[in-house]
Amino acid sequence: MPFFIIFLIIPLIEVGLFIAVGGEIGVFSTLMLCVLTAVLGAAIIRHQGIETLFSVRSAVDQGKLPVQGLFDGLCLAIAGALLLTPGFFTDAIGFSLLVPGLRRTLFRLLTIRFGMTVSGFSGQDDTQVIDATFEVIDDERSEKGNR
Repeated sequence: MPFFIIFLIIPLIEVGLFIAVGGEIGVFSTLMLCVLTAVLGAAIIRHQGIETLFSVRSAVDQGKLPVQGLFDGLCLAIAGALLLTPGFFTDAIGFSLLVPGLRRTLFRLLTIRFGMTVSGFSGQDDTQVIDATFEVIDDERSEKGNR
């Protein structure tokens, strides 16, 4: 069923929107609007992507799992693909994924839906190492096998 929606319904929506918008503002303006949304979306994604990268790196440096940052990165990648795909419907979904508040809400809904919990981790090894030297002493008990 998801493939049916992706490969049939969404293109039909896009064609209908192209016809409607093209009828209102003209073919050339419609095509330029598609190019403009792709360029604008790419610029926004680049800016937010850099911010997300720094937040992920900061979380890892603090010993935390960067789950929210990784989810944001995934949303930005999906938004980029949708914005580069010609069409107004995919652009609307792509631009909505660029809204940080919406991404946080989606993240919370997914964690509740799948019952996930997010906890931190230590980036350093917590085990203690004691450096010592030792000497093996043989006595009668060790020779007889009684320890």
